[in-house]
Amino acid sequence: MDWLQVIVLAMVQGLTEFLPVSSSAHLILVPALTSWEDQGLAFDVALHLGSLSAVVIYFRRDLIKMTRSWTRSVTHREMDSDARLAWAVILGTIPVGIAGLLLKDSIETVLRSPIYLAIGLIVFGLLLSWADWRHKGEREVEEMNWKDVLFIGLAQAVALFPGTSRSGITMTAGLMLGLSREASARFSFLLSIPVIVIACALKSFDLATAGVPVDWAFMIGGVVASGISAFLCIHFFLAFINRIGMQPFVIYRIILGVALLWMFL
Repeated sequence: MDWLQVIVLAMVQGLTEFLPVSSSAHLILVPALTSWEDQGLAFDVALHLGSLSAVVIYFRRDLIKMTRSWTRSVTHREMDSDARLAWAVILGTIPVGIAGLLLKDSIETVLRSPIYLAIGLIVFGLLLSWADWRHKGEREVEEMNWKDVLFIGLAQAVALFPGTSRSGITMTAGLMLGLSREASARFSFLLSIPVIVIACALKSFDLATAGVPVDWAFMIGGVVASGISAFLCIHFFLAFINRIGMQPFVIYRIILGVALLWMFL
């Protein structure tokens, strides 16, 4: 790798992680369309660490309140809206954690293919379009029940299929349950935190045990660039999502998916 590849991949990751267009799809796509070698899942996870720092910083006040309330719910059994939201994030993470452990080998080999990528972009893009058009809800995150949370959690597990988009499928599920666009996006962003933490921890363990040399300058540079672009993406996405809706992202997904099928079939 060189610094141009590092910065381009970091910007791509930061700008697509929280948009419903599949960041993993773009990280696979870039080397497929250039002369660059695939950067590998280890660098992908480093870029996700930058995205993690962005969402933690952006929602830091919410996370502090959720953590305090969750602690009280455990020690004193005092349950308020922040504690329920914290428990919802935990419950919503369980399905993808189980699926990730069971499908780890397939994800790293067979499924990292432009064809699967294109299929995921188109199919789940159409599903997002239908949910955004058909289900114009006004429910807020605080109004979710445990069945709603589990449904969104199961949807998140589907995002292990490349091209699905973790943020896209969780927003789709939220819209189908009657959540507003902003509420769907907010819960999707909060739900990303434990998922990225788990992915980074597992891959870090793999790297440590394998003894693979790591270029820490590139890794740190990727984390910083990804974090900055992801923070800006979150800010502007939440500011404009109610105005622009999901259809522009659907159109982009379909065009990209069709182009990939034309190129690789």
